[in-house]
Amino acid sequence: MPLQAVVVPHEVGPHETVALAGDFFATEGPAPVVVFAHGSGSSRHSPRNRAVAERLQREGFATLLLDLLTAEEEAADRRTGHLRFDIGLLAGRLLSATGWLDRTAAYRPALGYFGASTGAAAALLAASQLGDRVGAIVSRGGRPDLAGAALPAVSAPTLLIVGELDRTVLDLNRQAARQLAGVHELAVVPGATHLFEEPGALAQVAELAANWFRKYLLAPASQ
Repeated sequence: MPLQAVVVPHEVGPHETVALAGDFFATEGPAPVVVFAHGSGSSRHSPRNRAVAERLQREGFATLLLDLLTAEEEAADRRTGHLRFDIGLLAGRLLSATGWLDRTAAYRPALGYFGASTGAAAALLAASQLGDRVGAIVSRGGRPDLAGAALPAVSAPTLLIVGELDRTVLDLNRQAARQLAGVHELAVVPGATHLFEEPGALAQVAELAANWFRKYLLAPASQ
């Protein structure tokens, strides 16, 4: 099925709602859905996340690529960089997207989060509040450390993918992994830097993510 442009409402006050733009790939029948949380100045148009989403779609998953900031907020963030590190704000919008899925879907789909950069911290923070509603999490070059005290409360199986040459982020992921109480793994992509631009690196990310979501979303009862 083709991508559908969607608008996810998020309440920012008693009488104020912002509209978050997204691209939703829906399957013809019931299937798990993976929500992509972008960060650090990225958006639903990120070629790296779209490549991973396309791989998941071929595997039978539904996907939602969502802008966690409005166009006006993105413009302001390009000048100041302050919103991309507001993990509470980003996580709140991810929670709104999850609620939107649950309200609009004809069934209650198994749910996974794929977070990149600061979006990974938002995914972990949101998951810590949703308990077993989130079945699996994958972080690509993420900053899980920014989820802070929420890490021990994350019950969803979590895969942290980091490039071997992204040394600072790799160290931060190792520290964060030690705080995760649930099932988790750290996968290091050989020879890759932060954006996984090296030949074959992004394909490895997509393969790792697909395997993780297949394991924990397609057959959770067998775990």
